[in-house]
Parts: sequence; structure tokens; C-alpha cells
Amino acid sequence: MIALFMFAVVLVLLLVGIPVAFVFGTVSIAFAFLIPELGFEVFEVLPFRIFGIMSNTTLMAVPLFIAMGLVLEKSKMAERLLISMSALFRNVRGGLAVSVVLVGAMLAASTGIASATVVMMSVIALPLMLKAGYDKSLASGTVAASGTLGLIIPPSIILIILGDVMSVSVGDLFKAAVLPGLVLVGLYIAYILITAYLNPNVAPIAKDIKDVSMKEILISIVPPLLLMLCVLGSIFAGIASPTESAAFGVVGGLLLSSLNKSLSFEMVKYVTQETVKLSGMIFMILIGATAFSLVFNELGGSDLILEFFSEDIGNVWMFIGIAMLSIFILGFFIDFIEISFIIVPILVPVMNAFGIDPLWFAVLIALNLQASFLTPPFGLSLFFLKGAAGDTIKTLEIYKGIVPFIFLQLLALGLVVLFPDLVFAFL
Repeated sequence: MIALFMFAVVLVLLLVGIPVAFVFGTVSIAFAFLIPELGFEVFEVLPFRIFGIMSNTTLMAVPLFIAMGLVLEKSKMAERLLISMSALFRNVRGGLAVSVVLVGAMLAASTGIASATVVMMSVIALPLMLKAGYDKSLASGTVAASGTLGLIIPPSIILIILGDVMSVSVGDLFKAAVLPGLVLVGLYIAYILITAYLNPNVAPIAKDIKDVSMKEILISIVPPLLLMLCVLGSIFAGIASPTESAAFGVVGGLLLSSLNKSLSFEMVKYVTQETVKLSGMIFMILIGATAFSLVFNELGGSDLILEFFSEDIGNVWMFIGIAMLSIFILGFFIDFIEISFIIVPILVPVMNAFGIDPLWFAVLIALNLQASFLTPPFGLSLFFLKGAAGDTIKTLEIYKGIVPFIFLQLLALGLVVLFPDLVFAFL
């Protein structure tokens, strides 16, 4: 019971808003100090665990993909993509929103960073949609949901983290997430087209979109597509590891930026600083979570949870239902990185005990974590969108617009549960 109390203390402190890494480390030290049978001897293996984290070649892909995403964020690629896609769909009712979803999917496959994509789309796409007469709720919901596709479509940072936490191949996890990600994109587009058909006023035909030549369209679309195919294709073909492909992606992003004439010392400085900040945050959380798991496991927390699910409940579907519901509810209040490092390691032993395929379960978790980016009150995409949009859209309109997309994500999650072959299609 002490282990469960420790877990509850961590959740409460996170909800209060204390930085994650400090919560993990402080609570671990406090419980080790206050419980005589533990003592600080429990941390004797912590330096070896930290060394293992820092020498993990898989996790090296995290800062590289972050750097790649930040380079592409500053390369004006998103702006050119959106203009080209909007021109292609300008005669379709709801076509501008469809183009936003497709650009969001392409940026997800090129960058893997949801926050950068949401901000880019909010600055570029949202004004276009509002100028075209789109309903503010539909426009904001489309932008926020499209920006979070980077959490499920490879090369997703969260997939790399889940691969390490769940001890599965990141390359296989990338392959497993491709079709579920495309299904989600299809659901978004279907919803937009149906909504525009039933209520033409919320998504009118964008008459002000200028005509773009096929040459300009190809110049905008082909380079990022080639980069995406090279990065993911090299992983899927087994030519390169995710870390090696990430390094190639950074070089490719710099080349694209150079071609777009946006490469500068200031841009490289920005990318370097932000990569260090984001990577440092993730690895500090990981180190804190490692300290937490040492104390939690020593207190018998993992054994208690394993016993509860395997003996007291003893039903694999009940376990999956409780696990998904818990992650979904926690996503309303805490960040997806925190959930990955707190909840997922607790669920992994139970998953293994029930013989659940880790790739399938990881994709379910990733889809669920994507919803956490959208669920109020602490959905990060909502904050990014509101910050970028300013006073042009009210918070209530954003919340109203995002609700249908949350249900679509839950529908995608349900489809993957009912049809597991969606995960194994490319394996």
C-alpha cells in the first residue's frame, strides 16, 4: 500500500504543476529516507541505470529527430505545402480543411514534433480558413487535431520513447503505426467532408485561393516527400537504424532549408538551443522516472499491480480496458511524456503476463496519448493554438471544435482493438 501512496503523491504533485523531473527525484528520495527498510542503498544501481540511458543508441534518435523537426519548422516548408495543397482542393467544399489535414500528416511524417506543427499550422492555416469563411470551431479543431498527427505517424518521438520503455524495436514500431496513422487521417478527412456536405456554411469553397501551377505544386510537395521516404524508407528497408536515419534527416532538413533560402546562422542557433532544451527535459524526466521505479519496485508496487490484474481480475480485455481508460483520463491532466514514464512501465509486466503483443499494445497507447494532446483543460495543442491565434478565437470555440476529433481518435483506437491486423500490415 505504501507503493500506491507513493504513486498517488506523484500524481498530486504533477497536477499541482511542479516540474516532472523534480517530482520523480524528490518523491523517490523522500520515501527512501522516510522508510527505514529502504534507505539510500536502493539508489546504488542508479548510476549504472543512468549510464545505460545515456549510452542507449536508440534514444540518441530523440534529439536528432527533434533537431530535424525544428529545422523543417524554420524552412517555410509548411507554408509552401499548405498553399499547394489548398490550390489542389480549392474547388472542393471543405477542401481547405482537408488540405490542412494532409499537410499535417506530411509534416508529422517529416518532423515527428507535434508542438512545432500545431504552432506552424495555427500561424499559417488558421487565418486562411477564417478568411475563407470557415466556422471557427471547425477551423480550430482541424488545426489542433492535424498538428498532433506527429504523435502517431512515424517518426514520432513518443514511439521512440515507447519502444525503449516497452523494449520493442523502434523500427518495427514505426512500421506498426503507419496504417493506424493513415486510418486516423482518413477519419479526419471523412468527418470534414461529411460536415461540409451536411452544413455548407461551416466549410465553404475557398474562392480566394490563388491558382498555382503544377510545377510550383511539385516543387513544394516533392522535396519533403522525398525526405520522408528516405528517412522512413531506410528504416523500413533495414538499411539504417532509426538513429542513423534521424541523422540523415537532419542533413536533409538543412539541405531543404538551404534550397528554400532560409538557412542562416540564427536558424542553426535556434535549432541547437531548442534541441538541447527539449532533449534535456526528456532525459531529465527519464532519469527521475528511473529513480522512481527503483523505489516503487522495491516497495512491491509492480508486484501488487501484477497480482491485481492477473489474479484478482484475470481477464485480458478487462486489463486493456482499464489501462486505456486510465491513460485517457490521466491525459486530461498530465503530459504524454509523464504518462510514458510513469504508467507504461507499470503496465508492461502485466502485458507480458497476459501474453499481449507489445507492438499492438504500444500502438494502442500511442493513439491514446495522442488524445491527451487535445483533451482539455491541459491539452498542449489547445494551449499552442490559443497562443498562436490570440483573440481571434475564443477558448470555448476551440474546446467545441476539438470534441469531434477526440471521438474520432477514440474510434481509431477502437478499430485497432477490433482489427489488430492494422498494426501488422507492414511487418
